Amino acid sequence: MWIALGLLTLLLGWLMPPAFVERWYSRGLFLGVRYLFTALDSWWPFAAVYLLAAGLIVWLFWKVKLRSVLEFFAGFAWQGRGIFAKQNRPWHLRLLGVLHTLLAFVAAIVFLFQWLWGFNYGRVPLEQHLGFEPKPLTVNELRDELLAATTDVVFLRKQLKEGPDTIIAEQKLMPDAESAMRNSLTRQLWEMSYPTPGKVRGRTMFPKGILLRFSTAGVYLPFTGEGHVDAGLHHLQRPFVLAHEMSHAYGFGDEGTCNFLAYLACTRSGDPYLKYIGHLYYWRYVASEYLSMAPAEYEQFKQALPPGLRADVRAIQREMDKYPDILPELRDAAYNTYLQSQGIAEGMKNYDRVVMMVAAWRKSRLHSPD
Repeated sequence: MWIALGLLTLLLGWLMPPAFVERWYSRGLFLGVRYLFTALDSWWPFAAVYLLAAGLIVWLFWKVKLRSVLEFFAGFAWQGRGIFAKQNRPWHLRLLGVLHTLLAFVAAIVFLFQWLWGFNYGRVPLEQHLGFEPKPLTVNELRDELLAATTDVVFLRKQLKEGPDTIIAEQKLMPDAESAMRNSLTRQLWEMSYPTPGKVRGRTMFPKGILLRFSTAGVYLPFTGEGHVDAGLHHLQRPFVLAHEMSHAYGFGDEGTCNFLAYLACTRSGDPYLKYIGHLYYWRYVASEYLSMAPAEYEQFKQALPPGLRADVRAIQREMDKYPDILPELRDAAYNTYLQSQGIAEGMKNYDRVVMMVAAWRKSRLHSPD
């Protein structure tokens, strides 16, 4: 049954056009899913993923232990007859049985993943809904974007009246970053005519580095309906990543789109520190892109940056260096394959798409009649 449901779900995802997904799933069935998760786990004081993991461990232990006990007594009482005869089957039939069980388990995961959230990958792209078209930037265009982003981030840091050589302290940030980012994000989505059903949670995942060691700052789990950020994140990263994962929870699969929404949620919030964090995170994306396209020019540019900005960037990097990658090649290959299977052809480079989106969005607003 699960294998059939899994295959039918994959076929359905492949056949449904974006407009259909947008109307009937993303703005239809998925709203009910979000309200369901709000009722189930929005009030818990901890991440539901811990309960999910504990439940899976107990279930697997019970299945393995029960099977072993039954087979033990079957060997004496029934001598391999009746319903317990499977234990005396040839090894290749037992192997096929194991593979069949694994395939059914994977199919069940696929079925639940898609219906609880995964179909959102096929919805109408946000930029199409808003009427702008992201395009790859030339080196000159990227240089202009870097200069504009640098101007913004330097100006905002000066507005905070922090010392030129000091790192912005965590105490300066809002005590409840989760609520602040959820409120700002939902406000941006409503302005774009997107529904924001239920109360999305952005949880902190422990132990520190559990995600960062796989070069992942956060993750959204469709099986719990919650976004998660690594506890080891620097405090100048946490609000942006929270908004990114909450964007997934509100029905957006594309990584570049979630970065774009996090950028708007931070930079258009009423808190000056959150504005700075949003511009700083975006600046790091632009700087990384320019470094890959024009490394020599970027190194010269970096030397002229204000000491305060350089101090914040170094502080973030030092924190990230505490959690070196585990099997980065395997991680990249697996995640690239996953994203491409969901229709994101560029794979992990999709995260950097935020640079094209922000540049195109600003350009469209300059030419808007409003």
